[in-house]
Formats: sequence, C-alpha cells, structure tokens
Amino acid sequence: MECAGRLPRLRATAVVVSAGLIAVSLWACYPKRVGPVGTDGKRLLWAQMDVEQRREHMNSVVVPLAAEVFRSWRPERYAHVDCTLCHGPGAEVGDFRMPTGHLPRLSGDLFLGPEFENHRDTTRLKLDRLVPEMSVALGRKSFSLVTRSGFGCYSCHLGPDGPLFGN
Repeated sequence: MECAGRLPRLRATAVVVSAGLIAVSLWACYPKRVGPVGTDGKRLLWAQMDVEQRREHMNSVVVPLAAEVFRSWRPERYAHVDCTLCHGPGAEVGDFRMPTGHLPRLSGDLFLGPEFENHRDTTRLKLDRLVPEMSVALGRKSFSLVTRSGFGCYSCHLGPDGPLFGN
C-alpha cells in the first residue's frame, strides 16, 4: 500500500522536472537566428548581420510589427511609423544606438510602479505586446525579473540616471 501512495507523487515530480527541463532548454536557445541566410546555410544572428542586413531586417520585420502594435492602440497618431518612432531624430543621420534619450526616461522601479500609475494603458500595451514581439523579431529572450536580463523596457528607454540592466 505504501508504494501505491508514492506512485502519484513520483509521477507529479517527474512532470514538474520534465517541464522544468523543457523550459530551461527553450530559455537557453537564445539568441535566435532572425537574419538572412549566411554562408554556412544558417540564418544569421543579429550580432552577425552587417549594417545593411540590419537595416533591411528593421524595415521588413521590426518597423511593421511596431507599427501594428501602436496602430492597434492609436491608429490616427501612428498612421505613419518609421525609424524615428524609437530611434528619434538620430535615425535620420544613421545613429541607431539604443537605449536612447529620445524616448521618455523610466523610473528605474523594477515593477514600473510609477509608469503604471501615470500611463497604465501605454505601459500595459508595451509589456503585453511590444516587448514580446520586439524580442522575437530581434532574436532575444524577453526580460526576466529573476535574472534582470533580456530584452525589455530598458532596452529602448533610459532609466533616471542612464542605462539599466546591462543595456
């Protein structure tokens, strides 16, 4: 009878361990290959792309995704979306560095309390749609509160005193 009681616990433990291993293996598969095919027959990582390949990827993948997200929220305001939406006027002279002072500075609060208090809709839209879609488009994992790394708000926005979380 004792063995019969242990069997369900062992199965539950096996399921939890298996799920954990799957999650870790998926998490470890970053960065993703999102660029054009390289000489080795594999798609390129963002870091492997040259300036022209990055420009093409931004124009064909990233800008349309960002435009779709922002137009779903405020169609009139974001009827025309280009590189300056995120990169600001620097994009016009080829300065695409991120994070940028063009975008509003964030509080530095890990849970974005002030941002939720002052701009709930914008903050929710960016966390729920923009950050996940941009991280996939760029082949990066989304920001993790546990590791404090990955693509997130501070990949584009500066904190109160400058870049945060390794950006």
